[in-house]
Amino acid sequence: MPFVERIRVRYNECDMQNVVFNANYFMYADDAVAQWMRHAVNEMNGVSPEQLVQWSDLGFDFMLKTTTATWHKGATYGDVIEATCTATRWGNTSFDVSVSMTVKAQPIFDCVITYVSVTPGTHTPVAVPEQIRSALSR
Repeated sequence: MPFVERIRVRYNECDMQNVVFNANYFMYADDAVAQWMRHAVNEMNGVSPEQLVQWSDLGFDFMLKTTTATWHKGATYGDVIEATCTATRWGNTSFDVSVSMTVKAQPIFDCVITYVSVTPGTHTPVAVPEQIRSALSR
C-alpha cells in the first residue's frame, strides 16, 4: 500500500506569484520519502511510528543518485499537498521511488528518485538489505 504524507504549504515556501518555489517540491519529496521509510521500517519492527529510525542501526543508509521530475500545476500558500510514495524498481544496490503529489486530487508534481544503498558512514554501494526491501514493498 502506498504511503501518503500530507504537507501544508507555508507562506515562505512560495514566490511572489503565491506559487510554491520549484526547489521546494524536491524538499517535500525528500521529506515524504524519509517519513515513509520511518513508518515502514518502524511498523515492520513493531516500533511506534513516532520514534526516529536510525538507518545505520539497521546497517543501511541511502543516497540520492538521480531524479526526474514533471510539474503539472503549482501549489499555492495554504494548499495541502498529498505526496504518495511507492517503490517502483529494485536493483541490487539501487532502488527507485515514485513520489506523486496532488492537491484536491489534482496532479501538481511527480518525480522518480533513484537511490543507492550504501554502507553507513561511507559512499560505498552495498546490496539493499532484505529487511528494507520487504518493509518498502508492502
